[in-house]
Amino acid sequence: MRVPIEYVEGVFQLSTPTGTRRRADAMRNRQLALNAATALLAEPGATLTVEAIATRAGLGAATVVRAFGGKDALLDAAVARLLEPVVQRARDLLAETTPYPALRTFLRELIAFQSAHHAVNDQLGGLDLPATTALRADLVRVVEEMIEGARRDGAVRTDLDPAVTTTLIGQTALAVARTQPPSPDLIDAYLIVLLDGLSPRTSA
Repeated sequence: MRVPIEYVEGVFQLSTPTGTRRRADAMRNRQLALNAATALLAEPGATLTVEAIATRAGLGAATVVRAFGGKDALLDAAVARLLEPVVQRARDLLAETTPYPALRTFLRELIAFQSAHHAVNDQLGGLDLPATTALRADLVRVVEEMIEGARRDGAVRTDLDPAVTTTLIGQTALAVARTQPPSPDLIDAYLIVLLDGLSPRTSA
């Protein structure tokens, strides 16, 4: 008896686990939602709602919620994806050069990053973002290492409390980023003023 090829193909097709297809669809939807959230984070004034993310991703709002379990988890994943290379860059600079040049280079790059991602600071208040919070803490620790090393090397003044210096640098960098400097030269000028103010005092 000759079995029709269509029947054979049908048997093999039915043998493919439906769970595999569902997992593939879920992974695809998760990636689409993550990409959409990341893109919106780079758009000043963009509204970071589930509906806005779903529209950008070409998905339904319910699908986005299922993919991550909620808005907080989605934005946490998106911001963490943005911050991970920033934290790694800070670590690399500290490993590659002395602390003061590392600090100067990193602050310039951090201001550029913050300028391009207003929503990271403007729209995430009150959300449960464990991965983002951990990465921000890592970033602060690396910057503190840069500052402490620069203090030891005599490149940064020691008459200010280290925590005050860290806060001053972080708040100033964010304030500069919010002004949307139109050129790298202006960012450099801001940094010159900031870092010159943190230089050790010289006797008159």
